[in-house]
Amino acid sequence: MAEENFDSKLNPNQPAAKDSWTPLEKTAHIGGEKKQEAFNQQGFSDSNHVSLTGRTSKVVILAVVLSLVFGSFGGAFGAYYFLTHALGQKYFPKIGGNSITQNITLNENSAIIDAVKNASPAVVSIVISKDLSKIPGYGTSPFENDPFFNFYFGFRQQPQPSSPNIQQVGAGSGFFVSADGLILTNKHVVSDSTASYTVLTQDGKKYDAKVLAQDPMNDIAIVKIEIKGAPFLTMTDSSKLQIGQRVIAIGNSLGQYHNTVTSGIISGIGRSITAGGETGGSESLSGVIQTDAAINPGNSGGPLLNLTGQVVGINTAIDLQGQLVGFAIPSNDLQKDLLSFQKNARITRSFLGVRYVVITEAIAEEQKLSKTYGALIVRGQTTADFAVVPGSPADKAGLVENDIILEVNGRKVDQEHALADLLKNYNIGDSVSLKVYHKGEEKTLTVVLGESK
Repeated sequence: MAEENFDSKLNPNQPAAKDSWTPLEKTAHIGGEKKQEAFNQQGFSDSNHVSLTGRTSKVVILAVVLSLVFGSFGGAFGAYYFLTHALGQKYFPKIGGNSITQNITLNENSAIIDAVKNASPAVVSIVISKDLSKIPGYGTSPFENDPFFNFYFGFRQQPQPSSPNIQQVGAGSGFFVSADGLILTNKHVVSDSTASYTVLTQDGKKYDAKVLAQDPMNDIAIVKIEIKGAPFLTMTDSSKLQIGQRVIAIGNSLGQYHNTVTSGIISGIGRSITAGGETGGSESLSGVIQTDAAINPGNSGGPLLNLTGQVVGINTAIDLQGQLVGFAIPSNDLQKDLLSFQKNARITRSFLGVRYVVITEAIAEEQKLSKTYGALIVRGQTTADFAVVPGSPADKAGLVENDIILEVNGRKVDQEHALADLLKNYNIGDSVSLKVYHKGEEKTLTVVLGESK
C-alpha cells in the first residue's frame, strides 16, 4: 500500500496539495518541473520517470529485507557455533547448550567418587559369631523333656558334651577413627556379651575385636583391633548440617555386601525416635539426622559422610514402615564420646534420672495438660520403669511424676529441643537450673548432674 500511495502522489495527472507533500515528494516534484524539458528532449516522459523510480524503490527495499533476513540467520548460526564448540567454550564456559547442568552433575559425581575412594579403606565389617552348642536346646533330642515319652518309653538321653559350633549370627559395620585400630560402631551391634566379634577390613583381612566401651545413653560403642597404620576417618561439626545437603552412606549391607555405597540428602535434623532391635529391646534416641540415603540391615555402625569424605554421623536405624527413611547419630555426639573415652577409659554421660515424653499439642489436648510444651515426667510400662529414678539427681532435687520440665538454664524444652539434647551439653557435676511446672505452679529447681551407669 505504501508504494501505491507513493506512485499516486507523484502522478502528474493527480498532483497532491503542496502543503501535504513530504520532503521526498517535494524533491521529486521540483526535479520533475526543472528537468521536464530535458526529459522530453531525451525521449522520456514525466510519467515514465516516476514509474522507474517506483520500481527501483521496490528493488532496494527487497534487497534490504533479504540482507536483514540472511544476516540475522548467519549471525545467529555463527554465534551458536562459536559458543557451543571448543573455542567458544574456552572463553564462555558457562554459556551454550546444557553446560551448566552438565558441569554441576559432573562435579557432584566426581565429589562422590572421590569421597568414596578416600573413605572406603577406613570402613570395616563387623561379624557377630556365637557358639550354638552353648545355646539351650541346641543339639538335644526334641523328646528329652517330653513327659509322655519319658513315662511310657523311659526315654532318657544322657547329656553328651557337644563340640563347639561357631556360627555367624549377625553382622554390622564400623569405621576406624585412629591409626592404632579404634573403631566406632553402634552399641546394638556389639551388645551381646556372649558373642565374639571379628573385624573384616577392605583388603579382606580378619581381626579379633574387643569391645572397649559402650555409651550408656546412646547407640554408640568403641571397638579395637590390633593393627598399625590403619586408615581412619575424620569428623566434622554436625551442628552446621543443612537440610537438603548431599550425603553418602557406606556399610556392610545385609551382612554380605561389604562396603556398599548409597547416597542421598539430609531429610531432617534433630529427630527423636525409638529404635528397636531384633532382640526386642528398644532405645530412645534424640537429635538424630534423618536421611533418604538407603540404610539396610548390616549398615548399622557405618559412616554417613559429606562430599568431602568427612563423617557427619553414624548410621543407626531405619523406619520399616517407610521407604528411604534412615537415621544417623550426629558426629558431635561421636566426638564427645571419643573424648570421654580418651580421658576416662570409658564413655561417661551426665545423668538426670527421669523418664519423660515430649509434650505436643496433641498430647496436651489428650491429657488435658495446662502446658503445650516441655518434658512430662511419666512412669514406664513396668513397675521397674520409674518416672524418677530413686536416688538420682532428679529425685534429690524433688522432681516427681507428672511434673513438667519447661526449661533448662533458660532454654525452652520442646519438640525441636528435647530434654536429652539440652542436657548432653553439660558434664557430670554441672549444676543446671530447671523451670518446672508442679501441681499448677511454676518453680525453679537447681540440679547437680550425676553420672549415668
